[in-house]
Amino acid sequence: MLISMRSSYQRMTADHPNGADRKLPIANLKSPPMDVLITAGPTREPIDPVRYIGNRSSGRMGAALVSGALAAGHRVTVILGPVAFAFPAGVRRIDVETAAQMHDAVLREFPSHDLLIMAAAVADYRPIHVHSDKLGREGALTIECEATPDIVATAAKIKRPGQRIIGFSLESEGNLARARQKLARKNLDLIVYNPVGTMNSEEVEATLIWPDGREEPLPRQSKMQFAQTLLNERGAAP
Repeated sequence: MLISMRSSYQRMTADHPNGADRKLPIANLKSPPMDVLITAGPTREPIDPVRYIGNRSSGRMGAALVSGALAAGHRVTVILGPVAFAFPAGVRRIDVETAAQMHDAVLREFPSHDLLIMAAAVADYRPIHVHSDKLGREGALTIECEATPDIVATAAKIKRPGQRIIGFSLESEGNLARARQKLARKNLDLIVYNPVGTMNSEEVEATLIWPDGREEPLPRQSKMQFAQTLLNERGAAP
């Protein structure tokens, strides 16, 4: 039983005050190696020993980002929720299951990393009471839930100068306003808007949004192509 609660390539320049264009790299191939922390996959919030609240995230986006960061020569740590396929080798891997476990791992690891990419699909809610025994099927079932910790917003509060955070905003088609609100409220350096149809898909049709108001819609492409674009060409100025 799964109860689901929610879940190109074009060079970007910005107008410089003196009229020249300047690139805004986040993890350019020519830059020194960075320590990159990536979260990936779903979380599972237990109802009883068998059932949980989760979502349909496959972890493919996180896997693509890990591969892209490795290809760019960066040192990578991945905090990984439950996924059903092999993840790229050559990374330091921390396996978690719940939002609370991912929260603790991110806050423990982020201080020693230069960049956090929060690509995991963290469950928004968890049951207030977890049953120790398997529930029987006896008519209707009501599950009272509470919000899980906002991991990326909490990480942003301990961000030091020189560190950067990229968040993801999985929204209904065209709802960029919600992604813009998250960017500002959570104090991120960049947010990636992607519609819900990209979940568990091989492709993504994303829009990159920066705090200064710039936005860049990207064409539909494979998640690997998107990861290369994000890691090699885009991001917030350090």
